[in-house]
Amino acid sequence: MKILFLTDLYPIREDEKNTPKTLYNFVKFWRKAGHSVDVVRPNFLLNSFLRHKPFYKTGQYENAYNANYLTPFWGDIKQKLPKQICENYDVIVAHMPSGIIASNSFEGKIICAVHCSDLDVLTKPIYSVYFKRQMEKAYDRAVGIACRSIILRKKFLELYPQYEEKTFVAPSGIDVQPIKRQVSSMRDRQVNIVTCAQLIKRKNIDKLIKAVKDNEKIKLTVIGEGKELEPLVRLSNNVKFTGYLPKDIVLNEMKNADIFVLPSIHETFGMVYLEAMAMGCITVCTKNDGVDGIIKDGVNGFLTEPDVESIKKTIEKIIGSDEGQIYNILQNCYNTVTDYNSTTCAENYLQNILKNI
Repeated sequence: MKILFLTDLYPIREDEKNTPKTLYNFVKFWRKAGHSVDVVRPNFLLNSFLRHKPFYKTGQYENAYNANYLTPFWGDIKQKLPKQICENYDVIVAHMPSGIIASNSFEGKIICAVHCSDLDVLTKPIYSVYFKRQMEKAYDRAVGIACRSIILRKKFLELYPQYEEKTFVAPSGIDVQPIKRQVSSMRDRQVNIVTCAQLIKRKNIDKLIKAVKDNEKIKLTVIGEGKELEPLVRLSNNVKFTGYLPKDIVLNEMKNADIFVLPSIHETFGMVYLEAMAMGCITVCTKNDGVDGIIKDGVNGFLTEPDVESIKKTIEKIIGSDEGQIYNILQNCYNTVTDYNSTTCAENYLQNILKNI
């Protein structure tokens, strides 16, 4: 099968730290399975600047063809591409508003994906004149709509219930081998909590720090870097800030922690939650966001509202659990995360594409 993959959420080079590899991993698997995949990154330069992404000239790179726009998608993207990229695809897979809008320039069957940023464009008045109209045109034409999480499918169908029959969930998977851990009761000992994120407002790390800073038995480790680092450091003297860490060291920090908490909002998915679950952490995510639906409250993890008091109560509930409750949660956690490996998720996405075209 010949696939055209359209998105700006794609690393041009292997070593890009601030571009996630979730979509790259799908493409990598599909190519390994024998399919031909061309990747085009429609790149609005101002948006790239605001997101602090590296600049690349228009042209072919090892991982993708980069097509720059000075203004948001002014003109036909095909005029910027080599002729061989523009023709004869079995399916066009479009992710992010950039890819979905660009897909309208191509003939053929389209699979549109739904991320958090797509919902922003569909619901915020500032985007209503051009972007929303163009995205709705693509959704209407699409043969399938790949929602990147259970929660995003629910939110998308609240806006567009007419598309229920052609939506499916296309989560990402992890490349981490899950481990089984024996975590004892936390009632009478020090509790190690870890979080890992880009340090920006919507991750709500400040609320986590405030929720635990008066509890002397809790040791909190914050992994990550970002513009909120200095304000976060000022909130408490008892938090360990590691800065950016390589993935293998992050996983080791998770392995040594009891609880992972990230009360982030506007998450498309959140691979870090699955990685924490794989390392045997009791994992807490935000209710009605991210991996809610994969994490079930009190069954294989915990859900919280993203405010200080709710986070505090959730952590206290976990610490107050007996060994039997902790054992059951970790067992259910292990059983859940084994189904979310990268190969299985990429194969499921591919099968849903084939089924819809």
